[in-house]
Amino acid sequence: MTDITLDRIDRKILFELMQDSTLPVAQLAEKVGLSQTPCWKRVQKLEAAGIITGRVALVDPARIGLGLTVFVEIEAADHSNSWRNAFAALVPEYTEIVEIHRMAGDVDYLLKVIVPDMDAFDAFYLDLTTRLPCRNVTSKFSMERIKDTTRLPIDTVTA
Repeated sequence: MTDITLDRIDRKILFELMQDSTLPVAQLAEKVGLSQTPCWKRVQKLEAAGIITGRVALVDPARIGLGLTVFVEIEAADHSNSWRNAFAALVPEYTEIVEIHRMAGDVDYLLKVIVPDMDAFDAFYLDLTTRLPCRNVTSKFSMERIKDTTRLPIDTVTA
C-alpha cells in the first residue's frame, strides 16, 4: 500500500465510483473532466494504494430473505491477548456478522448481524455465546433502516 495525496480529481473519481462503480471509464472520465487513459490510470493508482478496496453490488437484505438486522454489543470476558485472539479467530466463521467495531466506552465490540429471522438470530446467539466467553452480550433489534449507504462524505471541492 502506497501513501498518496488525493487531489480534487481523485476525490471526484472516488465520489463517482461510490455512487456507481459500474460506470464505464468513458463516462467516469467525462464526469471528472479527464480523458479516458489518465482517468483509468488514476483509478488503478487508487486501487494500488489501497484506497479503493473493492467494487461490489449492493443488495437489499430484506429482498433476499434477510429481514432482521441486529446490533450486538459484547463486553469481553477479559481484555487479554488470548481473548482478543480467540474472538478474532472465531468471527470469520459467522457469515451473519457483516460489521465489527472495537469500541471505546461501556461496550468492547459492536457487531452488525443480518439474519433471516428471530429463530436464525437465536441460533447465532446461542452458538456465539457458547463458543466465546463474554462478560455481557446485549442485542438491539433494528426496526427500520432510515439511512444505509456505503458512500463516504468525501470533499470534492477542495484538495
